[in-house]
Amino acid sequence: MKLQMKFLRNISFPFVPVYYAVTWFRNKLYDLGLKKSVSYDFPVICVGNLSVGGTGKSPMIEYLVRLLKDDCKVATLSRGYKRKTQGFQIANEKSSAETIGDEPFQFYNKFKNDIVVAVDSDRQNGIKNLRSDNEKCDIILLDDGYQHRKVKAGLNILLTAYDNLYVHDFVLPTGNLREPKHGAERAHIIVVTKCPDNVGTIDKHSIIKQINPKPYQDVFFSTINYSDRVISAHKSLNADTLQDFTLVTGISNPTTLIEHLKAKSLNFEHLNYKDHHEFSEKDILELEKRELIVTTEKDYMRLKQYQSLQDKLFYLPIVSEMDDAIKFNNLITEFVGR
Repeated sequence: MKLQMKFLRNISFPFVPVYYAVTWFRNKLYDLGLKKSVSYDFPVICVGNLSVGGTGKSPMIEYLVRLLKDDCKVATLSRGYKRKTQGFQIANEKSSAETIGDEPFQFYNKFKNDIVVAVDSDRQNGIKNLRSDNEKCDIILLDDGYQHRKVKAGLNILLTAYDNLYVHDFVLPTGNLREPKHGAERAHIIVVTKCPDNVGTIDKHSIIKQINPKPYQDVFFSTINYSDRVISAHKSLNADTLQDFTLVTGISNPTTLIEHLKAKSLNFEHLNYKDHHEFSEKDILELEKRELIVTTEKDYMRLKQYQSLQDKLFYLPIVSEMDDAIKFNNLITEFVGR
């Protein structure tokens, strides 16, 4: 399958200039003011990327929520990818991955008592509703809103994965970039995500040189920190002692997770589905045959509804940890304070 996909991408190279021209022209219209972007007089922070996924947007949104939720009324606003509802929706006790999308549902399950979680494909309309008399949110975090140029966020945080820097990629359909590389110039902060624990100063300087940030841009590095326990609806287990389990992933790039589990010398099979995979009845019947299933938190949001999996389904929590966290946190809180 991977070889077939690589072949299809290689033969689609002649279409790259077309995609490049279309996305460049669209951005140019916004840059020149010929297409309207709306700015706001309250803090709007956008977290996004240039590539089609796998850079760790959800852990970054959660990092910002933890940083800000005790001092302000925070809202997250996502598109709600692959949800089966339309328009503006605010998460509540009746919500599910089907009604608001898997990642917003993950935010709601984790922070339901601390923040407002909303979805709307029209970000302007979503922001208007979140600032209404009913909500009056102080800060809005745009999840995956970097290409949504109708909204001009006050602070743009651009993510790029350590093992797949945007500077070495191509635009679709041959590469993974949603827009040309110079779209990175809209970012105020660039975060290199999913770094190994042992990334050193020399390596960081090399990456910064490759990114070649503008004078107004700060570059940070982050790592994924995995929990030492896997969690189910009813209990948790020590991750280091798991025996013969099935790893189920429906994310863009599970490489970091696989390497983490292999480093523990754990024995597992891997069922790898496409990003945001909608599990079919056939998929569930296949999973029911497994004795122990470990999945990502995002995939858990879609799978936990199946009662037949309740006693065997666990997820491995992760958090994003920032290198030079004090400086990063100060940049965020100073922006909010302004």
